[in-house]
Amino acid sequence: MPQMSPMMWFSLFIMFSMTMMLFNQLNFFSYKPNKIMSSNNKIKKKNINWMW
Repeated sequence: MPQMSPMMWFSLFIMFSMTMMLFNQLNFFSYKPNKIMSSNNKIKKKNINWMW
């Protein structure tokens, strides 16, 4: 019953909240995107000579 010891419920709430925040941060910051190599994907540019 929460009426009997409110401090224990508050400490459990703080503990579970901090655990959830830590888990969310670990999931968010553990992602490492692959870098795209720009040397392999060169854009071919075609030069057009306008004769006018």
